[in-house]
Amino acid sequence: MMNALGTLLIPLAPLLATEVDVDHAPLVLAAVLLSLVIIYLASKIGGELSRLIGFPPVLGELIGGVVVGASALHLLVFPESGAISADSVIMTILHWMSPLTSEGMASVFESQGEVVSVLAEIGVIILLFEIGLESDVKELQKVGDQAAIVACVGVAVPFGAGTAGLMYFFNVPTIPAIFAGAALTATSIGITSKVLSEIGQLKSKEGQIIVGAAVIDDILGIIVLAVVASLAKTGEIDILNVVYLIVSATAFLLGAILLGNVFNKSFVFTANLLKTRGNLIIPAFVFAFLMAFIGNAIHLEAILGAFAAGLVLEETDERKELDEQVKPVADMLVPIFFVSVGAKVDLSVLNPLVPENREGLIIAIFLILVAIVGKLVTGWAVFGQPGINRWAIGIGMIPRGEVGLVFAAIGAASGALNKPLQAAIIIMVILTTFLSPPFLRLAFGKASPEAESQGDIAQ
Repeated sequence: MMNALGTLLIPLAPLLATEVDVDHAPLVLAAVLLSLVIIYLASKIGGELSRLIGFPPVLGELIGGVVVGASALHLLVFPESGAISADSVIMTILHWMSPLTSEGMASVFESQGEVVSVLAEIGVIILLFEIGLESDVKELQKVGDQAAIVACVGVAVPFGAGTAGLMYFFNVPTIPAIFAGAALTATSIGITSKVLSEIGQLKSKEGQIIVGAAVIDDILGIIVLAVVASLAKTGEIDILNVVYLIVSATAFLLGAILLGNVFNKSFVFTANLLKTRGNLIIPAFVFAFLMAFIGNAIHLEAILGAFAAGLVLEETDERKELDEQVKPVADMLVPIFFVSVGAKVDLSVLNPLVPENREGLIIAIFLILVAIVGKLVTGWAVFGQPGINRWAIGIGMIPRGEVGLVFAAIGAASGALNKPLQAAIIIMVILTTFLSPPFLRLAFGKASPEAESQGDIAQ
């Protein structure tokens, strides 16, 4: 979401075209390589420890990111989070190896952060492509109306309750209250779908409703954010932009699914025509990245394009073989995304001893309650499904993840959010992100033998 929303609204970070002195290029590479070493160690250690105590490995990857990131060891910090080169342990090591001027340090630090962030975004694109491959288009179509209702309730309830509550109980001005309410609408499809895959529930009816609702929720979130951001900048809503987003999002997803047979036949023909190594996975990634590019180009999300590409190729005869070939690539790049999300979280906003944090903590308690209850009620929006696990659906919609952080960053950059309100949103994002994976596993309880088999494949 970060890429599309940054393009749509407010640039949050410099482009990769940041000028780096030729002499500093090897240091940028060294910094990126050290970052990857730290990311992979944090993801594996965290994932293994999380698995040992019965929690989804993705939770361990997130916590591993917190440990190596801005909250603790400062091994992996990012300029867009407000850090400077002096905050980075990696930059300290590089400066010891090859002394740099302060300008050189800053340049290398920014370039390193940008490269890792791009790798993280590619990781989440591949994750959503993989989730699309593991999903079932027919099953998603069966629960399409249910998913749409769940998504609409999951956007309307927290947005309305959060905005009204902030204005009534805390006397927050209208535009900041609307912005904070909009942040409550987000759902991190990357985190939820990864947990569902790990516990073998991705293809369950509940899992399909959650994934479908999260996709729709992402689209609605983009539209809501476009509305409140334009309101914050101009005091008026750009109706044409909102209509454009609705039409383009609907046309993009429906068009991809309806033209699936054409894409499938072209893909199979191309894969059979090629005889060199990578004849299956390279065309698949070309299609996935092309769809991600189109999604990004029309101001949606790159990950929505990748998910649509996975749904299209899910129906090909080579789907199982393709799925097996995608997994090693996902194992290399997806952890970068989850560790980076955790690394960007700064737990110092939870410290009540800091006076400026106290107001934010009080507001955060309110936002957390609204964030949890506002998504839990979505489980009871499902109708005509006797025996459905409503708790699981509600919990699956709770995590805000990187999506919520984007809302907070854009709100701060636009000047709509003051520091206490921004801190409150970040606290809400942290807790909903970390609480949801273990509770989602508890909500599903003992998995069926089929679900356990799916979980083993996912692992």
